[in-house]
Formats: sequence, C-alpha cells, structure tokens
Amino acid sequence: MAQDEVPQQNDSPRPQDAPRAPTGDELALRRRVSDLEREDVAEKLREAAGEGRLSYGELEERLETVYASKTYGELVQLTADLPNGLAVPAAATAPTTHYAPNVPATAPVMTVFLSEQKRLGAWLPAQRQEVNAVLGDVTLDYTEAQLPYDEIFIEVKSILADVKIRVPQNAIVHLDSNPILGSVAEQSATFAGADPTPGRPKVFHIHGTAILGEIKIKRGPRLSKRLGLN
Repeated sequence: MAQDEVPQQNDSPRPQDAPRAPTGDELALRRRVSDLEREDVAEKLREAAGEGRLSYGELEERLETVYASKTYGELVQLTADLPNGLAVPAAATAPTTHYAPNVPATAPVMTVFLSEQKRLGAWLPAQRQEVNAVLGDVTLDYTEAQLPYDEIFIEVKSILADVKIRVPQNAIVHLDSNPILGSVAEQSATFAGADPTPGRPKVFHIHGTAILGEIKIKRGPRLSKRLGLN
C-alpha cells in the first residue's frame, strides 16, 4: 500500500461537551422542601392507607422516607402511584424568556424612609429591583404580578425596617443573606394542597442585607386573597 493510502489516525482527544444547564422543571424537582410540605405528603399517605391503597407496612416505610426527604422530587416519587399524589412538572423543554414591551430590565431604586410602600395585585415588575428601606415597611407581592421574565433579581437592604417579599408558591428561590443584628428568612407556605400557580416556576435571586431589620420571603397568596376578602 502506498504511503499516501495509509489511513491516518486522529489521536487528538475530542472536546468535551459543555454541561447542559438544568431546565426549570429539573430545578423544581431539586427544590428543597419545608416541614409543612412533608407533613402534607404524610397526610396524603395516611389517607391512601385509610382507603386500603397502602398496607400498614408500606405506610410506615413511606412515612419514614417522607420525613427524611429533602427535595420536591423525592416527595413526588413517594406519591407517584396514588391518585392524590403530587403533580409532576411537565416534560422538560428548552427554557424560554418572554419579554414584555415597555418593561425595563432594571427598575428605579425603591427608597423608603420613615414610610410604607407596597406592590400588590396584577402589577408589572422589572427583572431587577433594588430596595433600600430605613425605618420603613416594604411589601413586594409577586403572586399576582405579570412576570415577563423567567428569572427575577432582587437586592434588598433593610435598616431598622420590615421588608416582605411574597413569591408564587412554586417559585424557586436562591437566597443570599447577610443579617447584621437582623433577620433574613424564607418562610414555609402557609397552606397545603394543590399548587395554584400555573406554568413553569419562576426563579428568584434574592440578596438581602438586614441591619437591625427583617427581610421575610413568603410563598403563596396572602391570607386575605385566599379567603376571597379582596
């Protein structure tokens, strides 16, 4: 065989594929769950046992797993074969970001001093919001807001102030906190049951600095809204 006919081997390593970013549904399954959500699933399992769908041994085994669960995906698996089981996110699709006309990506800084400011109802927030509250009261309620972005970024500084941020019940929250003689906390959902928030979960990136103040992140609609009072 002539030299130019000898097949050449390419020994150079193939470039590794770039890691795929997780979809919103995958992030939803990885979301860490609260004690209230674990108790909700435990109640579903007890109801299933009462209906004869689970034996006593199966109930005990699943309850033990429930209270050791850390993510929403683990709870989904425990109720997948039950008619009242947790909802499974829709099949993963490529994440999309929808932009609304006339909505700025960055809102003006919200500065509150010795006063109160609220954003409630069907308002249209920007993707990025900075809040500076001093001796005041701020409420940002995103549960009924028209959210054109898949990700929301909120920067909060609370000095002797009370700041409440309410997100949809199925939201994914990444909380970065810096309390200085203050408190920054994400509270559990205040009710159990089916998730009333339709569509792909929104992702909230919240950075909070509390100096002798409080920053609270709550899930789900306000009590007055749930009771139909407004």
